[in-house]
Parts: sequence; structure tokens; C-alpha cells
Amino acid sequence: MLWEQLRNRRMERQKFRRQVPLDGYILDFVSMDARLIIEVDGSQHAGNARDIVRDAYFRSQGFRVMRFWNEEIETGLDFVCRSIIAVLKDRGE
Repeated sequence: MLWEQLRNRRMERQKFRRQVPLDGYILDFVSMDARLIIEVDGSQHAGNARDIVRDAYFRSQGFRVMRFWNEEIETGLDFVCRSIIAVLKDRGE
């Protein structure tokens, strides 16, 4: 569902790719130009220490990381999309 909103530059004209291998990790969605990683998590990620380490690593590399639960995508896709757009528009300027 989220990929349909991200693909073909539909969101703020940013190019997103999915299932991208980078530095030993697989990223769910990433816009390299916007330096934005979006992860969609199921319950197996609740309290996952590896996710904390991974997110810190990518933040240290200049990426912003957003995480959403599967349920958020399924029941609140509009909110998720608005959240992503807000981050894309906020480039720290």
C-alpha cells in the first residue's frame, strides 16, 4: 500500500526505491536524494535492539529514518503519507 504512494515520484517528486541493500542492511524504502529511509515494521520489531543500532548508524551517515507499524499503514495511510511529506519538506533549512 505504501509503495503505491511512493513509487513513480508520486510523493513530493522524490524518487524512492524499495528493498535496497545498503551497508549490510536491506532498507524497505529509501530516497537517496532526500536522504530518507522509511521502514515498515511488524510485531517482531517491537523493542528490537538491532533496529536501534541500525537507525543510529544511518543517522550518523546523514539519513533521516522513519518507522511505521504495518497496522499504521493499513489503517492510517493518509496520516503516514502526510508525515512523510512533512519530513520531505523539512530539510533543515
